[in-house]
Amino acid sequence: MKRTDRLNSLLKEVITEVIRKDVKNPLVCELTTVARVDISKDLRHAKVHVSIIGTDEQKKETLSALESAAGFIAVKSSKKVVMRHFPELTFRLDDSVEKYIKIQELLTEIKEEKNTRKPEETQG
Repeated sequence: MKRTDRLNSLLKEVITEVIRKDVKNPLVCELTTVARVDISKDLRHAKVHVSIIGTDEQKKETLSALESAAGFIAVKSSKKVVMRHFPELTFRLDDSVEKYIKIQELLTEIKEEKNTRKPEETQG
């Protein structure tokens, strides 16, 4: 496993913990999950991809609150991870969970539609 992969995994755990325990902003939705972290090759910057379950407004507020707390989150996280320079954090919305749910719903609809058809209708 590459060093950056290990760091991404470690940062994901640490940042998740800091957001849950230390960020007290009421605008941060409780259903916020760190999906993944991508640290740059020079280890100076890290994109934190968060999955937020909520309305579009809640997602926007949560992302904005996390961005404004990025410095605080970095300082708290740096106390748990030994690095010469802790990366600057930027937050991005990860909608892969929502896409997955939408695909599952569509597949269920297709299956139900298929089951309601008569056998002779399915032959073409």
